[in-house]
Amino acid sequence: MASLSRRIPLIVPALIEVRNLVKQFRGVRAVDGASFSIRKGTCFGLLGPNGAGKTTTIEILEGITSPTSGELFYQGEPLGRRFRDEAGIMFQSTSLQEHITVREALKLFARLYPRSVPLKDLVASCSLEDILDRDTHKLSGGQRQRLLLAIALVNDPEVLFLDEPTTGLDPQARRRLWDLVRDIKQRGKTVLLTTHYMEEAYVLCDEIAIMDHGRIIAEGSPKALLAEHFHDVVLDLPAEDFHPDREDPELTALHCGDRVELLSSDVNDTIRRLIDAGVPLGRLQIRERTLDDLFLELTGKDLRK
Repeated sequence: MASLSRRIPLIVPALIEVRNLVKQFRGVRAVDGASFSIRKGTCFGLLGPNGAGKTTTIEILEGITSPTSGELFYQGEPLGRRFRDEAGIMFQSTSLQEHITVREALKLFARLYPRSVPLKDLVASCSLEDILDRDTHKLSGGQRQRLLLAIALVNDPEVLFLDEPTTGLDPQARRRLWDLVRDIKQRGKTVLLTTHYMEEAYVLCDEIAIMDHGRIIAEGSPKALLAEHFHDVVLDLPAEDFHPDREDPELTALHCGDRVELLSSDVNDTIRRLIDAGVPLGRLQIRERTLDDLFLELTGKDLRK
C-alpha cells in the first residue's frame, strides 16, 4: 500500500481561479472569456502586448475594476474581504506621501491592516537598512522599487501582485529584485507577475499565460511551451558575413538589422552548408529558442500602441 501511495502525484491546489472572465468597454471586449488558475506557492506570469487585456484582467483580480461577467475565486471562495486582507499589490506606479522617510512610509501603510509584518523583518527582507531615514523622494530607482515591494508585503500577504516591477531599473537592481521575489516564493507565497521582460518571466515564473485580444492563447511552464512550439535552434551571424558564394535553398536567412538569423533543426547540416557556401563562421552564434521568440510567434511583430 505504501508503494502505491508514492505513485500518486502531488496536486498543488489552485489559490486563484478565473473562469470565463469578460470585461466590455463601450462595445469593445477588453477581456474576452479568459480562464486560468494560479497554484499556491508558485509564480504565475501574465504576458501580452500592449492592448492585449492583461492590465484590465489584473485590475479585475485586484478589485480595482468590476468584470462584465465571469467568476473569480480565492481559496475556493468568491473574491471578498478575505482576499483583500491576504493580498499585496505592487503597482507599476505608486505615489508616496511627500516629506516622509522610508521608515515612516512603512509604518503608515502598516496601520492600514489588522495585522502587519514587524518592521525589522520587513526591512531585512527587502534590504532597506541603509535608507530607513532617507526621504522617499530621494531614492534611486532600485531603492524605490524595494520600498514599494516592502509596502506590498507589509500585511504578510498570501498572494502578491507585481505589475511591471523592474521597469526602468538597471541590470543590477533588476537582478536584486529577482532575488527578493525568489525569497518570497520560497516562503510559500504566491506571486502574480506582469512584465514585458521575457527573460524575467523565464527566470521567475513556474507558469505563464500569454494573452492577446482579450484571450489566453497559450498557457504552461516556459520550458514546456518552448518545447511545444519549437523544434529548432537559431544560428546568428553578422549580416556583413552572410554572402554565400553559391546559392543554397536550405540557407534561408531572416534579416534582423545588422544581423541575420537561420533556423535549423539540424545544426551540423546547416554549418556544413554554410562552410560549403563560403560563409565565414568566426562570429557565428548558436542559441536556443527563447520566450521572446515564442511571444513574437504567437502575437506577431507589428508594433502595438
